[in-house]
Amino acid sequence: MARREPEAVRITTATRSHHADIAIRQRRYLISMGIRTLCFVLAIVSIGHWFMWIFIAGSFLLPYVAVVLANAGVSPDPGGPEYFDPDPERRALESGPDT
Repeated sequence: MARREPEAVRITTATRSHHADIAIRQRRYLISMGIRTLCFVLAIVSIGHWFMWIFIAGSFLLPYVAVVLANAGVSPDPGGPEYFDPDPERRALESGPDT
């Protein structure tokens, strides 16, 4: 019975490391929270104007959006290896002569 060797994996389709994934999610969260803080400050500065309500709504909705985006798997990462077979017609080497 012949043993089946594992197929070759293209390194270009390897998934992102856990550290890199967390770093991207943290960056996305911090950008969203920065925009939220800016909305809050602009709401205070624009007291009495009609667009103050837009800034207040943004400062209330952005935390939810930031958490959802940070926890969602929105990366375009393929998520798994792609197996590479350069020549599907190529046969495996036969075993050597029995001695």
